[in-house]
Amino acid sequence: MDEKTPSSELELSWRQRCLPFILTISVIVLDQVTKAVVVAKIPLGTIAASYFGDFLQIWHVRNKAVAFSMGAGLPDGFRSILFLVVPTVVMVLLVWMLLSRKNQFTTLQRWALAGILGGGIGNLTDRFFRPDGVVDFVSVKFYGLFGLERWPTFNVADSSVVVCGILLVVSLIAAVHRESTHRGVGDQEAERRKIVSGGADSEAKDLKATKDNKAR
Repeated sequence: MDEKTPSSELELSWRQRCLPFILTISVIVLDQVTKAVVVAKIPLGTIAASYFGDFLQIWHVRNKAVAFSMGAGLPDGFRSILFLVVPTVVMVLLVWMLLSRKNQFTTLQRWALAGILGGGIGNLTDRFFRPDGVVDFVSVKFYGLFGLERWPTFNVADSSVVVCGILLVVSLIAAVHRESTHRGVGDQEAERRKIVSGGADSEAKDLKATKDNKAR
């Protein structure tokens, strides 16, 4: 930290820290409302609607794994620890990071983290309170890409985690690139000043030598 920069200028206000939680709450509410409608209106294991042929379908399935059904084949005990305890710790860590007065995330990065938090809590809610597993209902045709005829069924929480995760990664890469570019420009400027300073010193020495010769 620059010694001339007051620490208060690097600290986020309470409003800046709390505002992204609007997205967190919105994702949780939308996720749980859509899941409640699916559970109430669509029998388990059935397809309720298809759009654009069979490209987009609304199903009612349950998933005891993580996003996009990954890890469904793991033993129940291990799955409980991996999919309940670990995500809970991660969610607590994300809340702490967002509420920290001195977190160095940009505005976009804070909102992306808030979206990831909302998606994580949405699915954790299902894991704690829905014994049959997380409610998934969106199915998209994948036309055999990566060996998948259809992409694993997902929900609003999954979408929020993936979209905000991509935004966060892109933002972090862009920040590293900007820092690298800025450092490169700074190094070039320092080298230029060094060369200019060296030239000026050389001219001063030549001028001094000329004056000394004249004095003799």
